[in-house]
Amino acid sequence: MRPSFNPRLVNGPFEDPALFIPLAFRRRAVIFDLGDLSALSPGDLLKITHVFISHTHMDHFIGFDQLLRLFLGRGKSLHLFGPHGFLDNVMGKLRAYTWNLVSNYQECLNIKATEIDAQTYVTRSFNCQAGFEPSPPVTMSLDSPYVHREPGFSVSTAILDHRIPSLAFALKERFHVNILKPRLEEMGLAVGPWISRFKELLVQEMDPATEIQAQPMGTGGQPVAFSLGELAQQIARITPGQKIAYVADALYSEENKKKIVDLAHKADHLFIEAAFSEKDRGVAKEKYHLTAHQAGDLARKAMVRELSIFHHSPRYLDQGDLLEREARKAFGRN
Repeated sequence: MRPSFNPRLVNGPFEDPALFIPLAFRRRAVIFDLGDLSALSPGDLLKITHVFISHTHMDHFIGFDQLLRLFLGRGKSLHLFGPHGFLDNVMGKLRAYTWNLVSNYQECLNIKATEIDAQTYVTRSFNCQAGFEPSPPVTMSLDSPYVHREPGFSVSTAILDHRIPSLAFALKERFHVNILKPRLEEMGLAVGPWISRFKELLVQEMDPATEIQAQPMGTGGQPVAFSLGELAQQIARITPGQKIAYVADALYSEENKKKIVDLAHKADHLFIEAAFSEKDRGVAKEKYHLTAHQAGDLARKAMVRELSIFHHSPRYLDQGDLLEREARKAFGRN
């Protein structure tokens, strides 16, 4: 089964946090946090449509400028999500520059930023040709954990205590469409771009009578027409969707622990900070961070399949293996 999400940490565990998640078959990506993005190619960066920020400490948000510079003049829309105070931070970034020449761009960048609080979320738009002056705020009730939903996937959040609000996120695929290649061969159908369209139509719950043009094997063959429902019965198996969870910068408190375990429950992959060794648990508490042992224990309690730790304190620069061992031992997988 080819996964729909292929998450990878942009930087090493001692460097800035950023989790880049390309979406298979869609030529787009989402990203959790915007630390230093120098390791990503312009091609990868231009796939990003949605950005989810845990909090705006510099090491989690400095990459915004790089993204902004690359996106200018390309006619793109960029959706940003962050915690309390986020809109002021975005406005501060945009107002740090002079925009007297942006009216010359034929293609206009539009940024839509959303600030998430416990009960509400507030959205403002920033349009390039208007010099990124903010639109009036739109406030809506936050009546579910979801901060973003579309037909294929959703993103939910939990507000954690890092002495300031820090958001954790979970990206959940609605369901996964597995193509049965032996059935393709039996029906004389070739693998090709038409399969991506077939999957998209299933995800969007289109009418089963919708016509699909499937490509036959061999060269020069004419496409064969099927109904969406007929083809789904013949060549597809629907399985539970993939889930990726991301936790950065949080105190190990009872309230945070419950929120993290609930958010990451049965995730396929949990990416979680592990700033300190367990022997420095007191320092971790003082600085509102997790130890590697605590990260592993949370992963075990959340029953996740795979664990990756990151965001290590530089005091362990030559002891990264120590933090990995502590996390794995608590996780129960050495």
